[in-house]
Amino acid sequence: MNIKACITVTLKNGVLDPQGQAIRQALNSLDFPGIGSVRQGKVFDITLEDTSEPDAEKLLQDMCEKLLANTVIEDYTVRIIR
Repeated sequence: MNIKACITVTLKNGVLDPQGQAIRQALNSLDFPGIGSVRQGKVFDITLEDTSEPDAEKLLQDMCEKLLANTVIEDYTVRIIR
């Protein structure tokens, strides 16, 4: 069975996000008023082939811990798409 997943990686609260600040400033300069803050992150869409859902969950968590997220400064969420 193929499993599709979406992994979202974002900076932890309290970690400075200069790219998010630059995006907020750019949006304000493009006449999008009222933006309080912007936090940027990464999204990974992954398809796993011939995997059960419990095995996929474990594999995706391992991917995040070992490569996709810097767990010192980033949080991640794994969502299986049904």
